Order: sequence, then C-alpha cells, then structure tokens
Amino acid sequence: MVTETTDAGRLREIYDEQLRADVPDPLPTGVTVDRDGPLLRFFGLGRRGFLTYRDLGGLDGPDLDALIARQVQTFTERGEEVEWKLHGHDLPADLPERLRAQGFAPEEQETVVIGPVAPLAAAQVRDIQGVRLREVSARADLDRIATMEEEVWGDGSRDYLAASLEREKASSGNDLLIVVAESGDLVVCAGWTRYVPGTAFATLWGGSTLPDFRGRGIYKAVVEYRARRAAERGFSLLQVDASPDSRPILERVGLIPVATTTPYIFRPDAA
Repeated sequence: MVTETTDAGRLREIYDEQLRADVPDPLPTGVTVDRDGPLLRFFGLGRRGFLTYRDLGGLDGPDLDALIARQVQTFTERGEEVEWKLHGHDLPADLPERLRAQGFAPEEQETVVIGPVAPLAAAQVRDIQGVRLREVSARADLDRIATMEEEVWGDGSRDYLAASLEREKASSGNDLLIVVAESGDLVVCAGWTRYVPGTAFATLWGGSTLPDFRGRGIYKAVVEYRARRAAERGFSLLQVDASPDSRPILERVGLIPVATTTPYIFRPDAA
C-alpha cells in the first residue's frame, strides 16, 4: 500500500494522489456526484454542496473564471451554499482572489496533518476516571453527538450532522466508525473515522470536546482508539483536517503538517 514515511513532501503527494479526488462507493443515500472539468461536485451532503479536485489541470485566466462562474450559477439556481475546498499548494497562486471576486468567502484555515497509524495504535490504553469510550450507530446516540457539538460551537442546531452521519452509516457500513467518550449519560467528546478503501488512509473527523472535560487526555484517547481500529483494518496512515486547537495535540502524538486547507463558501443569499 504505502511504506511508512515521515517526509512531509512525500506525504502530501500521497494525500493528493489518494484522497483529494476520492468518491465514496457507495454514496450515502441522497448524495450525487458529477464532474465539471477537473471539479468533482457533490450534492445532497446536508447543509451545503462540496467542490473538490486533484488539481485544476492548468486552468487559468478566463477559463478558470468561467469554471468558477458555472459553480456560482449552479448553486444559485439550487438555492444552496457550497464549499470549494482550497489547498495552500493549489495553482494558480491567485485562485483565492478569483474565488473571492465571484462571491466565495474564506472560513478558518485548517492544517492537513498525516502520520503513521502504528505508533498511535501501540500506545497504552488511557484510563480516564469517569469516562468510557464506546462505538455507536443508533440515531439516539448521533443526536447526542449533535447536541454536544451545538454546546461546543454555539452556532445553532446541528441536526444536519446526526442525519448526515445516519445516512452515511447506512450506506457505508463498516467504512464509517463513530466513537463517543461518555461521562455517565453525557457525551463529552466524539469522533468518527472514514476508512478509504483502496488507499492507505483512515481519515479522522470530529473530536470536539466539552470545555469542562478538556485537558484530561480524552481527545487523545479518542484518536488512539481510532488508530487501533484502523490498524486492525490494515490502514497505515491517519489524516486529519486539524483546527488550530487540535493541531498541536496531533503533532505531539506524531502527525505531521503537510498542507493547509481553507473552505471557501459561496452563499446565494449573501451574494
């Protein structure tokens, strides 16, 4: 699959080759994908569409502007917001300016971090007093995850998250693993893994932790749990789009920054 490496440049190449234009098979119920030139367009994911690509194939100038304009038109007609997932090494260099010129607005930059599964999988299991880890799939548990995320982020209802995870679990089965950390009946942290068949990667998502439970190693425990499960499945690399809060923790446990990524969002109502 992939030999272990800690070279950031090589890890970025593997990430670009194996993950950036990946299309899940099967797709979750209600999700469709089409192609516009180098772009893959995902519809029906929940609160917004999604645009991704391996690279833009050398598009520049008016041709690139026309590609961006077609996405604006498509999602304006749908009345739906969309995310263009921009990486810091994407070309041309003025792509951010071209996106902003057509109404896309950047959100918080994240860092793509990648590291080998084996060391984290071999870590001693953490015994955190009063907290247990459990794999879940029932809608009631997914609703509890959404409630926890609402409290952490304070940005309104996250019902879309529970519904999206439920649909994805129904279609992908064992390729989606969802883990909660609980204190009594309270979900205090949650994370999920998407195993990407045919690649070296298990990708980690979520990880939000209630403020009163931070600093106790719970987030690390959820990462290490998922690493052990990834090792059992034969995956050799972990990948995370890390927020500024989680990046230092992930670097301390061996993941390496290889790229930046910024969501550029187009909202028809704002435009």
